[in-house]
Amino acid sequence: MSVDEVYVFRPFKLIALLCVFLALCLDVAALLSPAWVTADHFSLSLWESCSQSSQSSQSGGSWSCFSTLTSDWQIATLVLLGAGAVATLVAFLVALISFCRGTQRQQYRIVAVFLFTAVVLQACALVLYPIKFIDGTVLQTYHEFNWGYGLGWGATIFMLGGGILFCLRTDLYEDAMY
Repeated sequence: MSVDEVYVFRPFKLIALLCVFLALCLDVAALLSPAWVTADHFSLSLWESCSQSSQSSQSGGSWSCFSTLTSDWQIATLVLLGAGAVATLVAFLVALISFCRGTQRQQYRIVAVFLFTAVVLQACALVLYPIKFIDGTVLQTYHEFNWGYGLGWGATIFMLGGGILFCLRTDLYEDAMY
């Protein structure tokens, strides 16, 4: 590098890699979260549904839980979220390896395709979940979608951001002109 040349560092790919890592962390936390829907004396996660009986609720009594893997829509939600998490993991590993080896340009398109696939899978799951929950629920009380559901949307947003950043072509701006 001579005295007249200036190197401009654009960390878009590094930021994209960080977004994918955050999406992966949020996705794992959302999958393991015990609180997707909560109400008085009721809690629903991707894995189990728990309720507290009315006579034991006065004394802070026991909760009875059963698996949600008997309902088709809950299994579909879990499979879609799991497939999105696996696609995000593959995208993260490919991006990390290509970033470390310096062979970035060819693999970034593959990473972006994996991330956009994960976004579609996650968005389908996160739209399916409340629709089918409200359609099939018999709760006559106030309920809310809790932090586990919000973590799923957060992961999806970070996946989308990472995919967009991996699509940016920063090599076009690194000519002798700049």
